[in-house]
Amino acid sequence: MNARQPIPLHMLLGTYPGTEALITGAVKSELVTLDFAKVARANNGFKRVVRDMEFDVAELAIVTFLMAKARGKPLVLLPAVMIGRFQHPYIVYNAARGELSPHELNGKRIGLRSYSVTTATWVRGILQNDFGLDLASVQWTTFEEPHVKEFVDPPNVSRAAEGKDLIQMLLDGEIDAAIVGDGAKADPRIKTLFPDPAAQAHAWQARNNAIQINHMIVAKQSLVDTHPDAVREVFRLLEESRRAAAAKGGKAEPAFGLEANRRNIEVAIDYCVDQKLIDRRLTVDELFDDTTRVLGA
Repeated sequence: MNARQPIPLHMLLGTYPGTEALITGAVKSELVTLDFAKVARANNGFKRVVRDMEFDVAELAIVTFLMAKARGKPLVLLPAVMIGRFQHPYIVYNAARGELSPHELNGKRIGLRSYSVTTATWVRGILQNDFGLDLASVQWTTFEEPHVKEFVDPPNVSRAAEGKDLIQMLLDGEIDAAIVGDGAKADPRIKTLFPDPAAQAHAWQARNNAIQINHMIVAKQSLVDTHPDAVREVFRLLEESRRAAAAKGGKAEPAFGLEANRRNIEVAIDYCVDQKLIDRRLTVDELFDDTTRVLGA
């Protein structure tokens, strides 16, 4: 009898310390073969995940996933966090034009890559909940359309003119603040809106008992239905790859497992509902199914 052939899976996954062993092949499987998409950054493929359903398994921003799930996209969440970070350092302003505090943003102009990206959603939620920002009072300037095609940006969102650059608009005074995914730039005029982002992040965590998830792993519902063993194997490989990184002295990564992340996901759902990115409050449990819910337990 012939040995069972591995199940081929097309996968979107970024290269991080915790995924390097998997992507390079140092961590292997006899059950699945992984064909990794060739993208410079995982977020370059997120539209393909939720619009084209191109990947069997994919890294995906949590807000993009929640928006897609709320609109009926057949995706299932795995309790595997790829990126979790506090977002307080990622809103900046031009100090050469005067001081600006988180309490002074009502009626201001804020630039960002796309309205519904996860970093922007976390930053808006922080400003709304902790500093009283009226999101409807802000003029938001974006550069890209939403990942989820069915979502329509709010009326106070406009697209920057062709050829415009987010940081240059900030320096030129065309916007008052900017949400930048890679944090404050080297230009000495650009400062973080929060004078001590780390302290603000610590206070947020204490109040909310959560971390701010950026990316997790999703699978197509059809794969989970037909090959649940393949989904379990992908999760095992991700865990093994993380252990390999930890053995080399890598930094501690966000925990895997549903219960370890239940509160984190609940807060993400709350922020999405409050900002009208989804029209109903999804439950954490409906994001998973019987196969993925118990992974890492």
